[in-house]
Amino acid sequence: MKKTEVRSQKSEVRSRHSAFQARKTVAKGLLVSLLLASGFCLLSFPAAASDPGKGDWPMWGGTPDRNMISNMKGLPIAWDVKTKKNVKWVAQLGSQTYGNVVVSGGMVFVGTNNEGLRDSKVTGDKGVVMAFRESDGEFMWQMVHDKLAAGRVNDWPYQGVASSPLVEGDRLYYVSNRAELVCLDTQGFRDKENDGPVTDEKLTGDFHGDVVWRYDMIEEVGSLPHNLANSSPVSHGDLIFISTSNGQDESHVNVPSPKAPAIIAVNKKTGKLVWEDNSVQERILHGQWSPPTVGTIGGVVQVIHGQGDGWVRGYEALTGKKLWEFDLNPKDSVWPKTRNEVISTPVVYEEKVYIANGQDPEHGEGVGHMYCIDATKRGDITKTGMLWHYDKIRRSISTPAIKDGIVYQPDFSGFLHALDAKTGKVHWVHDLFAAVWGSPLLVDGKLYLGDEDGDVVIMQEGKTKKVIAEINMGSSVYSTAVPANGAIYISNRNQLYALAEKK
Repeated sequence: MKKTEVRSQKSEVRSRHSAFQARKTVAKGLLVSLLLASGFCLLSFPAAASDPGKGDWPMWGGTPDRNMISNMKGLPIAWDVKTKKNVKWVAQLGSQTYGNVVVSGGMVFVGTNNEGLRDSKVTGDKGVVMAFRESDGEFMWQMVHDKLAAGRVNDWPYQGVASSPLVEGDRLYYVSNRAELVCLDTQGFRDKENDGPVTDEKLTGDFHGDVVWRYDMIEEVGSLPHNLANSSPVSHGDLIFISTSNGQDESHVNVPSPKAPAIIAVNKKTGKLVWEDNSVQERILHGQWSPPTVGTIGGVVQVIHGQGDGWVRGYEALTGKKLWEFDLNPKDSVWPKTRNEVISTPVVYEEKVYIANGQDPEHGEGVGHMYCIDATKRGDITKTGMLWHYDKIRRSISTPAIKDGIVYQPDFSGFLHALDAKTGKVHWVHDLFAAVWGSPLLVDGKLYLGDEDGDVVIMQEGKTKKVIAEINMGSSVYSTAVPANGAIYISNRNQLYALAEKK
């Protein structure tokens, strides 16, 4: 039965008191930054590129400003995963896939778990990054990570690698389930070379990944992730920026490593720490999974990061100097009912910062907030930097997409809000009738957005709401649609689909 045929049934059984009544999601303890974190193949990306155009999509958000828009034309608005209509290829992943696809240099990369058993000698629960050939979906290699010995408090079972990689040239960067920033050779061991300085890999066959270097955040800066380590890297110059995922322990009260930084910058050539900041300290509400963003604002290249105390902060990219901070919660808010952390990714658009707050999906629905911030201000800019505040949104882990003066922001309760980028005024709201984990993609005048029911809604961009199509992917879609070189990539729980108009 199509979702459009059961909307009235769902509406009857979905109780909403004033706005909504909180409900639990089936997923347990996953924190996905988008993620729920993943665009041109350059050796060094500009601070705030505006559009990946017709080519690759080498990082979460496509470009460092994390605004998921593309000028690509001719992507399909109709496909069928059963009949394979407009399905270019499909690849088997693990049993849970929270990572987002990146495409670069003729390769497609995605994080998942090990339930796909690509190597019969590598069994059990592990974090995995898989690489496929872009042209036909042929499996090329995988990088496998053992689970942390501490178990679910730091590395929840079967969640895999949730980080969306960053690709620059022949190097791929991501955060493993073991809280490591990992640099790989994009060719794996297929090039018959063991790139260093790391040369002690146990698995060195053609179908395995080649580690160049790794930075262990547990060992080096004392980070102790809550449930799962996850951050989608972004770069500027020679630096890679990531969240450390430092969080609470199983008590959900104590922060065992309050001196660990919230964000770090690492030299992408050497894997050495360059700068760190720990403005959060013991005030972490739960965990920290928001990926950093890089943008030029007021002539200054900034790294912008949503953090575990519910604040978003801006830093000078090369030095780590803190420029400003903004509290994304009203002063009378109280955790966990009305105060939120930040899991979504900040977006820079026309030198302003757009961001929504929320909580771990395990906590269900609740009150949320979205802001537009003037990041040319300095210091605590909670009052002086607020351009507008939208309080009709629910908790969100999704990243906004902005084009032609319209902000498209989903929330976890399943509502997509279209707002005026300058004023925050509502143009329209669309109910997907299912939880939304991913983020909207804007391409060729259309918006693509998946939901927990496994449906992908395709809508027309603009001030007037218009649904073009709604297509089921066979199982839950926790990821974000990615455009690259004439195809659109969408993963459900266990499969990756490359979709393209068949000629």
